[in-house]
Amino acid sequence: MKAIVFTEYGSIDVLQLKEVEKPVPEDNEVLLKVHAASVNDWDLELVLGTPLFMRYFYGLLKPKPTVQIPGCDVAGHIEAVGKNVARLKPGDAVYGDLCMSGFGGFAEYVCAPEHALELKPASMTFLQAASLPQAAQLAVQSLIDTGNLQAGQKLLINGAGGGVGTIGVQIAKSIGAEITVVDSAMKLEMLRALGADHVIDYTVEDFTRNTQQYDLILDTKTSRSMLDYTRALTPEGMYVTVGGSMPRILQSFFLKPWISLTSNKKTRIISLKPNKDLGYMNKMFEAGKVVPVIDGPYKLSEVAAALRYFEKAEHKGKVMISID
Repeated sequence: MKAIVFTEYGSIDVLQLKEVEKPVPEDNEVLLKVHAASVNDWDLELVLGTPLFMRYFYGLLKPKPTVQIPGCDVAGHIEAVGKNVARLKPGDAVYGDLCMSGFGGFAEYVCAPEHALELKPASMTFLQAASLPQAAQLAVQSLIDTGNLQAGQKLLINGAGGGVGTIGVQIAKSIGAEITVVDSAMKLEMLRALGADHVIDYTVEDFTRNTQQYDLILDTKTSRSMLDYTRALTPEGMYVTVGGSMPRILQSFFLKPWISLTSNKKTRIISLKPNKDLGYMNKMFEAGKVVPVIDGPYKLSEVAAALRYFEKAEHKGKVMISID
C-alpha cells in the first residue's frame, strides 16, 4: 500500500510517499480502507518533533516505528476485523481519531481498535466525516462539557476560522448563544454565513481591549497573556483554551490558581477525549445543525503541501486529504 512516511524529525520535507506493507489487524482491531483524512496540529507537531516533551511518547531522537505514518482523523470502509471485534463488521463505513492509537491515517490502509471508530451516517461524505473527529470533539468538550454554554450567553471564539471554530460557531448557534468571532479578514464572511453575530479582524482590533466582555471565551490560538483574556471575561466568565502557543498555555496553567483566588473567573485547558462525542455529532449533522467546512482536498501524494498550507493558518475549516 502507499503511505506518507517519515523516519526522522525535522521540517515537512522529511515526509515521503512510500510503498509499505499492508497492515494486519490484531484481535481487537479492524483493517480500514481509508478514503479521507484531515490535517491536525498533532500531525504537524509529530513530524516536527515539537514541543520536545512529546518525544517522550513518540521517540526521543527519531520517531518510533509505530508512529512513522502521520494522520489522526480518518474515514473509510472496514475491510477486515479481528476475532474479538463485536460491534463493527466488514463493509461498515466509519470514522474516528487515531491520535491515541498510533496515528497512521495518511495511508491507503490503517489498523485501528474498534473503540476508536464510529459508524458514519449514510448522508455524510467521507471527507465530511474525516473532518470531524478532533475538531468537533474539542468544540463539544469546550462549549458544552466544560463551558456549559447556555442560550443568550455571550461567546467569543478566537481563531474561529479553523476546524474547531467553524464547528463551534454552528454548535453555539444551535444553542442560542450570541457569538463573536475573531480571525483574519479573509475568513469573516464565511463565519457570518455559519451564524456568527459579530466579527472582529484581529489585525485591526484587539478584542481584549475594546471593553466588551463575554461569558465564555473559546481560544484556539492562546497567543496573548492570560491577564488580557480574563479582562475580556464577565465577572463569572470562563476562558477555555484548546491549543496554540505552548508558553502561553503553560502560563494559563500556572496562573489558574491565582485567578481563582482573586476573582470568580475561571480558566480551563481542554485535554482531548478522543471520539467521545461522535454519536452527538452524527445527530447534529443529520439534523442539519452542523455542516463541516472543507478546504481542499489534497491527494495523498500532496500531504506535504497540505501541511505547509495548514501551517500558514490561511485555511478555512479543515484541510482535507482524499486517499481515493
